[in-house]
Amino acid sequence: MNRIWKEFSKGLWKDLPPFKVVLGLCPVLAVTKTADNGFGMGCAVIFVLTLSNLLVSMLRKLIPAKVRIACFIVVAASLVVTVELLMQAYAYPLYQQLGIFVPLIVVNCIILGRAEAFASKNPIILSVADGLGMGVGFTLSLTFLGSVREILGYGTWFGMEIMGAWYKPFTFMVEAPGAFVCLGLIVAGMNALTNWQRRNKGLEAITGPAHDCANCGMCMTRPQQF
Repeated sequence: MNRIWKEFSKGLWKDLPPFKVVLGLCPVLAVTKTADNGFGMGCAVIFVLTLSNLLVSMLRKLIPAKVRIACFIVVAASLVVTVELLMQAYAYPLYQQLGIFVPLIVVNCIILGRAEAFASKNPIILSVADGLGMGVGFTLSLTFLGSVREILGYGTWFGMEIMGAWYKPFTFMVEAPGAFVCLGLIVAGMNALTNWQRRNKGLEAITGPAHDCANCGMCMTRPQQF
């Protein structure tokens, strides 16, 4: 049980995809004008990431090493088509808002990264915990970023007026440059908090990248062994 919780919880803070390991930034920047858009995209990623980890783990001993990436993409693409059709049927306004970024979940580096680095090497239960934790962390991150941008940019939260008539919307926050600025401030704040926690424990602050390609396993840049 401890191992299952460890694999689930790492996606909530230690390896939080957009803010800690800075992955999956295309949807993070593009669809977070509002909180409900961020939450909707996050739910779609949870669906695809958890089930792709499940299927890849189940089939890992049957998939030849030389074609494993192609097989992972087929699995992810099938799940993305499923979630795309479900959105069209039951959440069409959200599907229209997310646009091209729903089918682009297929090439989201988080999906392929977790399939290659974790699900293809671990049992089913741990792979599901890993995918679910990463998906929940991704959803919370998009919802938080979308909330900040929507509140400052529109004065609303999930479409509800919360700032009152006195507030003049800061529309810069719902434009593309505002997304970069907001993301940068959040990442800087989390790094500062991490270093403060390390200093309180008597450890040295992190002055460089917290993750590198040798140990991260979240991207596809490492040389592969066939």
